[in-house]
Amino acid sequence: MSRSGVEECIQLAIQENRNTLLEPEAKKILRAYGLPTPDFGVARNPQEAGEIAGKVGFPIVMKIVSPDILHKTEANGVLLDIKSKEEAQAGYQRIIENAKSYKPGARIDGVLVQHMAPKGVEVIVGGLRDSQFGPTVLFGLGGIFVEVLKDVTFRVAPLTESDSQEMVREIHAYPVLTGIRGQEPADEAAITNVILGVSRIMMENELIEQMDLNPIMVYPSGANIVDARMILGETSSSS
Repeated sequence: MSRSGVEECIQLAIQENRNTLLEPEAKKILRAYGLPTPDFGVARNPQEAGEIAGKVGFPIVMKIVSPDILHKTEANGVLLDIKSKEEAQAGYQRIIENAKSYKPGARIDGVLVQHMAPKGVEVIVGGLRDSQFGPTVLFGLGGIFVEVLKDVTFRVAPLTESDSQEMVREIHAYPVLTGIRGQEPADEAAITNVILGVSRIMMENELIEQMDLNPIMVYPSGANIVDARMILGETSSSS
């Protein structure tokens, strides 16, 4: 996907009067910037779900794709650890039925069929267009660290590689990334690559108001952005 494809994703959301990009759109933008996401596709019938599942590789995760259902788990619109084409086909039917039951009349674009990334150290990288400072980038550990301890750090974009390295190393829980209890160290270069990518996205796409990449699974070598959310500014949706 080219950078022009990034603009197409954003403009489609504006035309449909959406402030929130659909998850496949957000992930296409990440890939356009060379950022790692698990292989995925969008199925629009049970047969496609089985075919895509076979291509992206088992196990898979499946999620409802709908501009009218933002809280997928509440709608029972997420299935994890699907291990066969038959399960994927049945899962498609179940997710669609759950979505229609949760919100009758909701627009449904299909079901995201995505390779289920193995567990790693969970981190979060975010972007926010601050009214005073402009584009800013956030980094922290995922899970309870960000929700309870608020162990995060910020920088104003654009960022240098040195900036991103400092962000990784200045959170209180940094020792978790260096390897504890016999675990291998997490790939810091993979993390800084994502941080720099978010900085570029925020700098080059003024209509993106907020980004939330959480969780990102980080391994001894490499990383994978499992979930991605992007929100457009109010001016874009009213234009």
